[in-house]
Amino acid sequence: MRDYREEFEKRVDFIKGVLKSSGASGIVYGNSGGKDSALVGILCKAACPNTVGIIMPCASKRNFGEDKDDGMAVAEQFGIETRTVDLTPVREAELEALKGITETNPSAVTNIAPRLRMITLYAVAASENMLVAGTGNRSEYYMGYFTKWGDGACDLNPIRDLTATEVFEFLRYLDAPAHIIEKAPSAGLFEGQTDEAEMGVTYKAIDDFLLYGTVSEKDAAVIDRYHSRSEHKRTGMAVYSE
Repeated sequence: MRDYREEFEKRVDFIKGVLKSSGASGIVYGNSGGKDSALVGILCKAACPNTVGIIMPCASKRNFGEDKDDGMAVAEQFGIETRTVDLTPVREAELEALKGITETNPSAVTNIAPRLRMITLYAVAASENMLVAGTGNRSEYYMGYFTKWGDGACDLNPIRDLTATEVFEFLRYLDAPAHIIEKAPSAGLFEGQTDEAEMGVTYKAIDDFLLYGTVSEKDAAVIDRYHSRSEHKRTGMAVYSE
C-alpha cells in the first residue's frame, strides 16, 4: 500500500523547492471543482500560504453550478483563497471576432475555454509574482486528453506522475469532499460531457494499462489511437536546426 503521508510531504517539498528557485511568492491554479485541481490545490496550499484558486466558468451551465460548488467546498475545507471570473463574455467576443476570418469547427470552439483560462491564470501570475500550477494527471497526459497551450500549460505540476486512480486514492487519504471523489470526471466543456464517454474508455482501463500492462484488445486500440494522435502535445513545438 502506498504511503500517502510520505508522498504528501515529498510533493509539498517539491513545490517549495520550485518556488524558492523561481523567486516567486505564490501559486495560482485553476479550481475546476474536479479531482485533479482539488489535489493540486491542497498540495500547493500546504507548501505555500499564498495559494490562490481561480474558478473560471465559461458558458457551460455545469461550470456555474456543480463545478463551482465543489471547487468552493475544497477551498473552504483546506483554507484556500478563491476568486471567480466569468469568462463567458470573453469567449463570446472571441467567437464573434473569428466569424470574420474563419468558420470554426466543434474542436476549435471546445478548446477556446481552456486557453482563455490559461490566459487568465498567467495574467494573475504575472501581476502578483506567482507560478501557475498545472492540474493534469498521468492518465490524461498519456491519452493527450488536454488542450495544447490550454490546461496543458503550467510552470509546475505536482501530480503529473499520478494516474486518475491514484489521485482518487490520495484524495480519500486527505479526506477531501466525497462528492468530488465520487462524481464522474468531466472537463465541463459542454453540457453532459464526461471524460470517459468522450474518450470511449474508462480511467480504470487506462490506469490498469499504465500501471500493470493489462488491457483488453478493444481498450488497447482506443488507448493507442489517442496516444499516437496526441504525440505532438507531449513533444513541444517543432523547431528548425542545422
